[in-house]
Order: sequence, then structure tokens, then C-alpha cells
Amino acid sequence: MVFWEGYVSDEVMGIFAPIIIYWLYAGFYQLLPPLDGYRLHTRKEEEEKNLVPLSKVVKGVLLQQLLQAAVAHVLFLLTSTADESGIMIQPSIPIQIVQIIIGMFVMDTWQYFMHRYMHQNKFLYRHVHSQHHRLVVPYAIGALYNHPLEGLLLDTVGGAISFLISGMTARTSVIFFGFATVKTVDDHCGLWLPGNIFHIFFQNNTAYHDIHHQLPGTKYNYSQPFFSIWDKILGTHMPYTLVKRPEGGFEARLVKD
Repeated sequence: MVFWEGYVSDEVMGIFAPIIIYWLYAGFYQLLPPLDGYRLHTRKEEEEKNLVPLSKVVKGVLLQQLLQAAVAHVLFLLTSTADESGIMIQPSIPIQIVQIIIGMFVMDTWQYFMHRYMHQNKFLYRHVHSQHHRLVVPYAIGALYNHPLEGLLLDTVGGAISFLISGMTARTSVIFFGFATVKTVDDHCGLWLPGNIFHIFFQNNTAYHDIHHQLPGTKYNYSQPFFSIWDKILGTHMPYTLVKRPEGGFEARLVKD
């Protein structure tokens, strides 16, 4: 039993929940006061280093989400296994948890290798992935600011493969993609807030990904959105230390082995 049952289908929730969650969570960060004491970059750095205005970022994210919704719709049409009465038999909670864990591993694997290849292939980096790195100082709304081709290959196709391999239902996918969306937004929020559970439970967090957006760190910390396993296995893990800036806030500094 879920709160939307009887109002909208699991498939409709699976299509629109990640989009709604994205704008609610990213909008929450956008509406916060400056919080200069917790920023990983100063507001001046954000204004000077970022190469694209907020309005263009919003349009880019909306385009990616349109493609994402279209693919999700087709995916649910092709994989629906409802019985004659239209009822989908849901797996037990333990099975759903296992499916979500499998989905996390599959998504991490797909995104690590696609993300790394987009850095190593000069053509793809110059013409596709560099669009995301125009936000040198990441912020929450820009989490999904990508070239449309990258948005399709890295995020949307990666999500579809995670859904198919894990065997999750549309209902389980609402939880999985909702959580993945929140984690992705948080990794780009640019704030090191006390008590943030993602900073406590995940090594792959806001500061970890901030290192990747810095020029010396672009060939490291490719892992996203959940764990840093592949970086550690394949030698692209770059540790960091958080240093308090005299004027307030923190700086994530690379710590080379």
C-alpha cells in the first residue's frame, strides 16, 4: 500500500515523481539564504567561474527531463506484467530492497564507465560532456545540466538498464529513482551542511564530486551517484580534505597519494 494508490498509477508516479522531487529538493537549496559559512566555493567564485546563466541551466534540465519521461513511459509500456484485472503483483519488501541494491550497483557501474569514457574521448568531452563542466562551481539546480546526448546515454539509459536488470516494478522504481534524484541533487548542492545524512553515510558526496569539478580533479572521482567503489578499484579515486576558509565556508582540497 502506497499513498498514491487509488489516485494515480505506479507508472505515472514512476514517470513524474523523479521530476517533481528534483525541483522540490533543488528548489529548497536555491531558496536557502547564502549560508556563506557552509559553502564549498564563495558566491564570487560561482559568479566568476560558471560559464552558463541559471536560465539556460533550467532549460537544459527541463529538456533532459522531457527525454527521461518519454523513455520511462515506453519502458513501463514494454515491461508491464499486470494481470487481467490490471493489478500488478508486488514483490515482498526484502526482495524490493535487494532489487534497489542491485539497481544502485548497476547504475554506478554504467555511469562510472560512461562518465570516464566521456572524459577520455576528446571529441565527446569537447562536444558533449564539457557542457556539464561549464558549471565549475556546482549548485543544486544544475545537477542534471547536461548535453542532451549525455543526458540520454549517461542518466536515462543508465536508469533504464538499472530498472531492467534489477527486475523492479514501476512502484519500486518510484523509490529507487526518487532516492537517486535526491542523491544527485545533493552531490551538486555546493554546501557542506552539518548533519547531512549523505555526507555521513556516503563517501561519494558533495565534496567528493566537487573535487571532480575542479580543474586538477577532472580525471578523478568519476563515480556517481551512490558509491566510490569503481574509483577505488580502478585507481581514479582522489581523496580530499576539507579546510575552513578564513572568510567562512570550506574548501575541498585534493590530497594526492
